Amino acid sequence: MTHRCSFACHLVLTGLAACMAVAPHRFTMAAAERADAVTLAEIFNGRDFTGWKVPAEPYWRVENGAIVGESDDAMKGSMLYTEKTYGDVDFEAEFRFQGDVDSGVMMRKPEVQVQIGISRSLKRDMTGSFYVGKYPEEAQAKRAGAILKPGEWNRLRIVARGDTFTVWLNGEQVSTYTAPAHGEPAPIGLQVHKNVRMKVEFRNVKAGAP
Repeated sequence: MTHRCSFACHLVLTGLAACMAVAPHRFTMAAAERADAVTLAEIFNGRDFTGWKVPAEPYWRVENGAIVGESDDAMKGSMLYTEKTYGDVDFEAEFRFQGDVDSGVMMRKPEVQVQIGISRSLKRDMTGSFYVGKYPEEAQAKRAGAILKPGEWNRLRIVARGDTFTVWLNGEQVSTYTAPAHGEPAPIGLQVHKNVRMKVEFRNVKAGAP
């Protein structure tokens, strides 16, 4: 019995080692994403904008359990912010878009943006990258294009701890940014960019503080 158990255990461990050897990056990223997770609370109830500051522009609505940001022909742009402010925070949401979209998630003050969609200045998709008046080279999500699922729901996670910001897209870490100057607590914001006719959706929007 002891010999059989040892042999079976050896097979299991050998198989697990082989799987990890085939896909070490995915195992590492999944473990890293879970390691510092905090308890998240819904900050969007799926029905209305309770807990959010609704702007004057008629670009935001709740539809089928999701926040919808959609511009009109005026393309003025608009921001939807939470009423609550956040410093260190673990933020998570699902988003979906098609075509030429320029959106993002804002946090802290001075503002840090995690890009969703196509940059107006760079003319290419920069989803998961950080924008602070520019896109710092070291903070660009260069692998995100291979992970993003256009037209489908994608899961975004942003962790802000002290001066370090980290982004996961569909379970894989895609970018990190160290920004000591961006330390003040602020509301979390969602964006409809000006000068683009666009539509973006968000659902399962959650946040938690460590």
